[in-house]
Amino acid sequence: MRVLIVEDDELLAAGLVRILDQTGYAVDRVNSGERADLALSSESYDLVVLDLGLPGIDGFTVLKRLRSRGQSCPVMILTARDDVADKVRGLDSGADDYLVKPFELNEFEARIRALVRRGTQMNSSQLSCGDLLLDTLSHRAWIKQSPLNLTAREWGVLEYLLMRQGQILSKDKILQAVCNWDENISPNAIEVYMSRLRSKLEPAGVNIRTIRGFGYLLEAGDGA
Repeated sequence: MRVLIVEDDELLAAGLVRILDQTGYAVDRVNSGERADLALSSESYDLVVLDLGLPGIDGFTVLKRLRSRGQSCPVMILTARDDVADKVRGLDSGADDYLVKPFELNEFEARIRALVRRGTQMNSSQLSCGDLLLDTLSHRAWIKQSPLNLTAREWGVLEYLLMRQGQILSKDKILQAVCNWDENISPNAIEVYMSRLRSKLEPAGVNIRTIRGFGYLLEAGDGA
């Protein structure tokens, strides 16, 4: 899952990036309203964490421009402004959540998980296909109750495929979802991850089909 953090406080931003990166998200960060607007108009994100008091255009303007383009990704406003009028304005402008600084990290993480579930229409933290079960909260996976060992990158790719099972996903979409700006991974690397996942998922009755010219499709096998 790919997240954009819009925050001009260097220390806070670094902490948020570290927390989300350790959780398994691909995280990008900008420190001004203009840069946020540019990133959001050119990239696709599963979640935006947005400060209001930004250099240049403020967070309200960034949010309004995002929604005016028809982009529906969940947005959490993260700000020191605790006035009720600001909360109402933020939610009425299209924010999905409003968290006031200072905040507890466990509450922040819980709200992030809730917004991601809402954005991907997940009803719980568990994803399944065939005999494969993946828990996005505990970051554990099983095949027929036997633990499945995955690298961080394999986990990211598999989670993305499971959240969109039945859809054909291009290499570019997968790369965009699991990599941030600082990572330089070629489309050929996706083929390597798919090969590894196919081997690991074979006992689960899960197929990752290559649709030539279009991308990959995850589905349960005939015997699953």
